[in-house]
Amino acid sequence: MIDRARVAVVGVGNNTSALVQGISYYRRTGSRVGISRPEVAGIGVGDVEVVAAFALSAGKVGRDLHEAIFAAPNNFPRIEAALDPSGVTVQRGLTGDDEIDRVAAAVRDAEVLLYSAPSGRPAIARSYAEVALAAGAAFVNTTSDPVARDPELLRRFEAAGLPLIGDDLTSQFGTSVVHHTLLRLLAERGLTLTSSYQVNLGGTEDFRNLVENPDTKHRSKVNALGSDQVQIAPLGFMPHLGSQKIAHLNLEARGWAGTEVSLDVRLKVHDPSGAAGVNIDLVRLAAGAARAGRGGYLAEAATMLKSPPGTAI
Repeated sequence: MIDRARVAVVGVGNNTSALVQGISYYRRTGSRVGISRPEVAGIGVGDVEVVAAFALSAGKVGRDLHEAIFAAPNNFPRIEAALDPSGVTVQRGLTGDDEIDRVAAAVRDAEVLLYSAPSGRPAIARSYAEVALAAGAAFVNTTSDPVARDPELLRRFEAAGLPLIGDDLTSQFGTSVVHHTLLRLLAERGLTLTSSYQVNLGGTEDFRNLVENPDTKHRSKVNALGSDQVQIAPLGFMPHLGSQKIAHLNLEARGWAGTEVSLDVRLKVHDPSGAAGVNIDLVRLAAGAARAGRGGYLAEAATMLKSPPGTAI
């Protein structure tokens, strides 16, 4: 039996709730619904184990992880009717660079450090990358803050034989992947794009944060789409949507002899589920590569990321 992939998570928000509950669900049921890769590097979905968790919220620090994931303001729905105590107590995360050693000591049992805190805090994201290096763990950055795009950090992770994966995950079936696919389809069919836009509305705290700190997320979405002709409207925070996201996409194009083509799409998803469906692959990829001594960026992660190394910051 393969050893479980040991993961430490930074951020005990909706994305972590979806991931933790999903792992329990798949381990219990053996279902393959909603899974793109039953195994990655020989590691199954149920073979992932969270061994440490970090947060700053007073309502989460000090609580068992399986309690903390349901604490306000989290609003991802309950998948598992009952979860036994995890045995993992949520610890206080970094409040300054002088605490890197403290947090690194708590991460030493993990193979992978999954950074799933809010975007828009690049200095904190880099500090957690330093934690991973000090702890000897792979680092997966799910936020739009530039970490894996930093050549110096990449060199240091490569030299240490530790994977560095990021930046900003592409949701399992979200706005960016759908929009990018439609843009590619137009080009493949010989149509000429004249304009396009996307509007994203959501009710999670991550959406609230991104409304206040939109810069890196906007750049990451542009990177994912690969077209400067797309207009991306400012994100809209609507609390009544809960963990659901609603996206509106429009594409205007010209076909044969300049005739007009117009396409409008409405997408509604649970945003944290889309993140969990990709995070489960990224952490298994990172764990497998770490076990094989492969450090630095992993090219096979590119399709799961909006802004891999080489894209604009």
